[in-house]
Amino acid sequence: MDTTEQLRARRRAAVEACSRVLAFGHDRTLREWTARLSEDATTAGVDLDAPADLYGNGVVEELEARVATLLGMESAAFFPTGTMAQQVALRAWAGRTGNPTVALHPLAHPEMYERDALRTVSGLRTVHPTRAPRLPDATEVRDFEEPFGTLMLELPLRDAGFVLPTWEELGATVAAARERDAVVHFDGARLWECAPHFGHTLPEIVALADSVYVSFYKSLGGLSGAALAGSADFVAEAKAWQHRYGGRLAHQFPAVLSALAGLERELPRLPEYVAHAKTVARALREGLADAGVTLPRVHPAEPHTHEFQLWLPYPAEALDDAGLRMAEETGISLFGLRRFMEPGPPGLSMTEVSVAGSALDWTDADIRAAAAAFAERLG
Repeated sequence: MDTTEQLRARRRAAVEACSRVLAFGHDRTLREWTARLSEDATTAGVDLDAPADLYGNGVVEELEARVATLLGMESAAFFPTGTMAQQVALRAWAGRTGNPTVALHPLAHPEMYERDALRTVSGLRTVHPTRAPRLPDATEVRDFEEPFGTLMLELPLRDAGFVLPTWEELGATVAAARERDAVVHFDGARLWECAPHFGHTLPEIVALADSVYVSFYKSLGGLSGAALAGSADFVAEAKAWQHRYGGRLAHQFPAVLSALAGLERELPRLPEYVAHAKTVARALREGLADAGVTLPRVHPAEPHTHEFQLWLPYPAEALDDAGLRMAEETGISLFGLRRFMEPGPPGLSMTEVSVAGSALDWTDADIRAAAAAFAERLG
């Protein structure tokens, strides 16, 4: 039997040898990242003979100005991680409002993946206006039984299925927070792909909030890094807290170059990815059902962004094994390096599907055929 490391290496080798991969989900090697940086500089139009950045100047300031313009905000600050950016934002708002309580969803990133950092590092307290698998609505925010200084909304709410409210619902929820004299912060790690769902531009969406964080390594395919945007005085304060949190790095150009390239290369294509995700989701669900898989479920049934959840009534190990054997035997992979997990009852598994460039040439018929090949290996 393969060890965990052997299985991981086998899976990577199989996926990289495939002629077609629907949803890749793959990390580059050191060689690939190193080669990509020069290409990224060319894509971003950066002069490689210019001095490297030092403590946030140069190309870092160029990225910050670009992000502020794209989001319609006065100013922006580059951060090495989104975790740091959001802790800084929420701590700064706590100081400004005089209230250290943050209202957010229990599935939001700070509650799920940051080891209780808001409380243990920043001294903040969190409350949850709703536990439903969606963002809180206006009534839940307006009628919440205790005061809070900041309402944080994750757009989209990833762990609930990359779900978004309607434009009208979002506006009403923000207005309800304003009625309570709370400020509004958007966790926009994946904000870049929300415009098609809302039918509004990024500046129009961001204008609803007092501050917003965006990621560069998720939808934009960057190396790492994030930005926090808001008013000029808020961002100036955020940079002071960034220094206190250890985020004032001497050189950040590798992440910044890949972020600038992502803005050029991936941002314009995101609406195309979002549109195609609807085809992919429907073809996966119907193709698996036609092949005899019991009750395959896509959530949301029509994706809100270019990412969604696929739920299947099989153990995660069996699904991962079927995907691996399909890649090795056919040279085609549906899920790439993405693994299935069992977040609920044993035997009911879920994987996240991200539709990007590698999926665009997959037709409805292609996806259904691959779904049938995958189902055959579940027998």
